[in-house]
Amino acid sequence: MARCTTKWLGALAGAAVAAVLPAAAQAQDTIKIGLLATLEGPFAAGGQDGMRGAELALKQRGGMVAGKKIEIIKGSSDAKPDVAVNATRKLVEQDKVQIMVGPLSGSEGIAVKDYSKSQPAVTFINGGSGAQATTLVDPSPNFFRFNTEGAQWMVGLGTYAYATKGYKKMAVIAEDYAFPYSQVQGFMAEYCKAGGKVTHKAWVPLGGKDYSSVIAKLPQDVDALLVVLGGADAVNFLTQYEQAGGDKPMVGGSITVDQTVLNFKGKRRESLLGTPSAGPMADAIDTPEWKKFVADYKANFKDGFPSPSLFATVYYLNMKAALDALEAVNGDLSGNQAKYREALAKLVLKGPTGDIKLDENRQAIGTTYITEVAKGSDGVFFNKVVKAIPNIDQRLGMTKEEFTKMGLGSRDVPSCP
Repeated sequence: MARCTTKWLGALAGAAVAAVLPAAAQAQDTIKIGLLATLEGPFAAGGQDGMRGAELALKQRGGMVAGKKIEIIKGSSDAKPDVAVNATRKLVEQDKVQIMVGPLSGSEGIAVKDYSKSQPAVTFINGGSGAQATTLVDPSPNFFRFNTEGAQWMVGLGTYAYATKGYKKMAVIAEDYAFPYSQVQGFMAEYCKAGGKVTHKAWVPLGGKDYSSVIAKLPQDVDALLVVLGGADAVNFLTQYEQAGGDKPMVGGSITVDQTVLNFKGKRRESLLGTPSAGPMADAIDTPEWKKFVADYKANFKDGFPSPSLFATVYYLNMKAALDALEAVNGDLSGNQAKYREALAKLVLKGPTGDIKLDENRQAIGTTYITEVAKGSDGVFFNKVVKAIPNIDQRLGMTKEEFTKMGLGSRDVPSCP
């Protein structure tokens, strides 16, 4: 009887092992990627479009890489660094994602970069955040960014505003956190060097609703305003500036006149025609790669914008890089993902905006587009390309000594009153 019982128990155990094995094999054939964007707060529309861009990169591969299924697990933030880290922590520590893509906003990116150092077995790839300090200051060995950042996005715009548009004296209104500091630096470094003067800076809270006091203090003796606001903040400011009778021409930050803002309703919208801006993409890039990207975006997302926003574009680039490097190592994430990270570091990303490579801090070097707002025959507003400037690095074309002397962008750097 004992022998029969032992035999029966052994058979039962064998059956249990057999039942478990397919599930284990299946788990090894699935790679989990966490995807974090701001689905709440002032950048919610941009976060939703960032998700579309990341999803498109996976759709183009049929949801598979190197014979492995890619499972996307989404997280939401609201542009606050602590919220972004908590959402990332859940994806990494509870959901057990192997690769993280995100976050969206500048200060979020710095915080997630810092968190990544405590998770050496996970690879972190940026989503859309564009603060310089994320990769330029105390970089993390397992954090990669395949989008150029906020200061890089503005290279060429200061010279264009001064020399071509004739704006010799300007005022700045920008959100008071890391990404706008980078944007303002990228603009002012050139603008001040060309001879321009910035006589007034207004730093406003992220997610502000009432701009009346800020508008009242804007000087009247300037030629134009540099406006570095995004999402709902940009729409609120433009609407209230119109209502207050403001009539100064504007120069836009990279997300001030992108698709998440351009098609808002209001009289001020018409006055945006001709507004110069700059960034890592433009709605009307005339290349086969960009046109295919736009066509794929429109075909897959009927609820999207008339053209992919900046957020959709940079999330697409970062997710595509994550998947391209997985393909390069045949999905091998063994050894604390050493081969995978080596593939990421060496990757020359073939994207819709041109080739992108990484520097020694795992930060993108790529093309910046100088643009102006235009209106199509269908009434849709878009950004036309004025000039493309390739191979922009984080030191904005300066020597290390020149950039170090200037320092990182902040409320007070640069200055040319």
